[in-house]
Amino acid sequence: MRKIIALIIGAMLALTLFGENRIVVSKKEMTLTVYNDSDSVLLQTGISCGRYFGNKTRRGDNKTPEGTFKISMIQPSSSWTYDFKDGKGKRKGAYGPYFLRLKTPVSTQIGIHGTCFPELIGTRTSHGCVRIHNDEMLKLVKLVKVSTEVTIEKD
Repeated sequence: MRKIIALIIGAMLALTLFGENRIVVSKKEMTLTVYNDSDSVLLQTGISCGRYFGNKTRRGDNKTPEGTFKISMIQPSSSWTYDFKDGKGKRKGAYGPYFLRLKTPVSTQIGIHGTCFPELIGTRTSHGCVRIHNDEMLKLVKLVKVSTEVTIEKD
């Protein structure tokens, strides 16, 4: 019993001492930055975001939502497909290795994910998601968890 209590106290102390990482996405600078609780940068990478400027107000407006959200799911996505309507049909790996689903008020389909078009990082080409290089996504998933805070700044 004492061991269990000691483990619980230790876990609570660890959560208090070692805060949580957070993500800040700058649509203006086209960057995603992960900070720890001391505001040290753990990762910074380029992004691609919504085709149009402004805050997402409805599904299909091709804008990236602005505000503070939480990661609601971390999903392996390397087998997912998407048809970009470019005549090449469905592409496997369209979303890269992982999809970090965000809890936003407008859509449950918004997230941070990899891409099959790495050459488009730094441009506004998505339907509203935040895309990053696949190798950077592999680093990112090690730094976040479900409930990690994500702030997407205004354009």
